[in-house]
Amino acid sequence: MLPKPESAYFVIADISGYTSFLAGVELDHAQDILADLMDTVVKGLRPPFRLAKFEGDAAFVYAVTAKVDGSMLQDIIESAYFKFRRRLRDIKQASVCECKACAGMGDLDFKFVVHHGEMVKQKMGGREELAGRDVILVHRLLKNTVSEKVGGRAYALYSDACIQTMGIDPAAQGLVEHHETIDIIGDVKLWLRDLEEAWQKENEKTRVEVTREDAYAILEFDIAAPRQAVWEYFTVPGQWQKWWPTDGIIEHSGNRRRGVGTTNHCMHGKDAIIEELLDWRPFDYFTVSALLPMPDAPKLVMTRAVQERPNGTTRLEMRLAKPKPKDMAFVDQFAPTFKGNLTKAIETLRRILEERQTSIAVIDEPPLRPSNERFLTEPVK
Repeated sequence: MLPKPESAYFVIADISGYTSFLAGVELDHAQDILADLMDTVVKGLRPPFRLAKFEGDAAFVYAVTAKVDGSMLQDIIESAYFKFRRRLRDIKQASVCECKACAGMGDLDFKFVVHHGEMVKQKMGGREELAGRDVILVHRLLKNTVSEKVGGRAYALYSDACIQTMGIDPAAQGLVEHHETIDIIGDVKLWLRDLEEAWQKENEKTRVEVTREDAYAILEFDIAAPRQAVWEYFTVPGQWQKWWPTDGIIEHSGNRRRGVGTTNHCMHGKDAIIEELLDWRPFDYFTVSALLPMPDAPKLVMTRAVQERPNGTTRLEMRLAKPKPKDMAFVDQFAPTFKGNLTKAIETLRRILEERQTSIAVIDEPPLRPSNERFLTEPVK
């Protein structure tokens, strides 16, 4: 039988400055550095993306899905890039090597090309390969004129087909319209995000985090699911209301991008718990102020953090900020009810995520490139 076409999102994560980096440097350290940075980015994209294959200085990943939350998809791309920048900064600070490869690693960067379309899976040489017009198109889009027109090497380039499927307003989110002409295909409309600019804004954000040390109370749960899956079910309204007792969750965001200032109305009949995002750090934590529909209720500030744990589990922490003295009696009275409701709801969430993990087909992925971290421990003499 012929393979059945599937709808999917495709992403190519490509290292910028690869060729010039390899020219005239110590190859063992250079390949070690490249493997480490590529490993960081690929892990940042999984899940929901799966690694199809490595292609020289790039990784080709895909996600088979009928619908994906547009805001979360952008968070995944940008979070993977931020992880790369932090990793690059950390290894430069930790490295004791003065070879050309280690000295020049700061010239490396990443760009992402993102497209949505159809594909078929074919067995070739004992491995699964993706094929189809859209698979070809996303690869052709990697060779573009973005750098010549706007400068810079760090960007995310979304096809208009991807934007339309995500259902977002690209102009309202600050994406810049771009066009490429592809042989046979013709004009392709695209939308550009400057990742260097996004990185600078990320570093300038004011942190609003309730830490473990400052928390008035902490609730902890271990969930047998990847961190990004837990994050999705805690932040995307359609997933959130599958496990939390509510009549509906209404999200308000000026540009359809989840972040600081976004509000959620968690409906309970005619009443609503109103939450406002005060800090947004995918996929580490987010902080909200919550107003309960109760007389004299104070605004409660809480950080919800997710952390990777061994064996593919995720630690969820709910950290409540210390209330003002006049509000402590209210909080102490309300806390047991909240803990009971949350504990019961988390059991529902666990069941949903466990069933979701079981339903995901096990697909062999190419192994990540091993890195021995020689650039940190074994200087070239």
